[in-house]
Amino acid sequence: MARTMWDSSVGKKTVMAVSGLIMLLYLVVHMIGNLKIFFGPEEINHYAHWLRTVGEPFMHYEWTLWLVRIVLVAAVVAHAVSAYQLSRRDIKARPSKYVHKKPRSSYATRTMRWGGIILALFIVWHILDLTTGTVHPGGYEHLRPYQNIVDTFSTWYGNVIYIVAVLAVGLHVRHGFWSAAQTLGVGSRTRDRALKATADVLALLLTAGFLAVPVGVMTGLVS
Repeated sequence: MARTMWDSSVGKKTVMAVSGLIMLLYLVVHMIGNLKIFFGPEEINHYAHWLRTVGEPFMHYEWTLWLVRIVLVAAVVAHAVSAYQLSRRDIKARPSKYVHKKPRSSYATRTMRWGGIILALFIVWHILDLTTGTVHPGGYEHLRPYQNIVDTFSTWYGNVIYIVAVLAVGLHVRHGFWSAAQTLGVGSRTRDRALKATADVLALLLTAGFLAVPVGVMTGLVS
């Protein structure tokens, strides 16, 4: 039954919707955590330590954090695979291009695929920069996110990469939230306006919240 569901386009869209909502929830929590940087080094550094002790003593040190990471990786992989396979089906269903090109979809809809690729590349860079410190521009310090963040956004390329990725997130959320609601059967004629407004507000808040950090470093508010 699960295989039959997965092989269908409806099943893949459902997987995309559920995995997308899981990632959206993470983005909201992650943004709130990032904003702690405006309360000083002690606040956000303590938060980084707390993330590793959640659930103790029942859960061992970092077990909860690793559980969240595993769920996120599964969601990202499921989302990406579903999107790729649906895209291939769409191309096979329309092997020849339309004679008249008349785009009626929104800018966010038309850039979903490129946005997904940008975000996939960004996730790799972001982990190597602020989680493992592999490509970090300064002297990476474990459990000291305040200084690590300041180091990253003190470089022009760190700001460019992050800002482009955050804008891609905003566009992705704006279209993806409404699309997920339709797939899961939440949408209707009476709810469409409210769902689209919710998608716009979520996209705006996430974009502004994530951009606040590099802007804070660039302006000296965070230093």
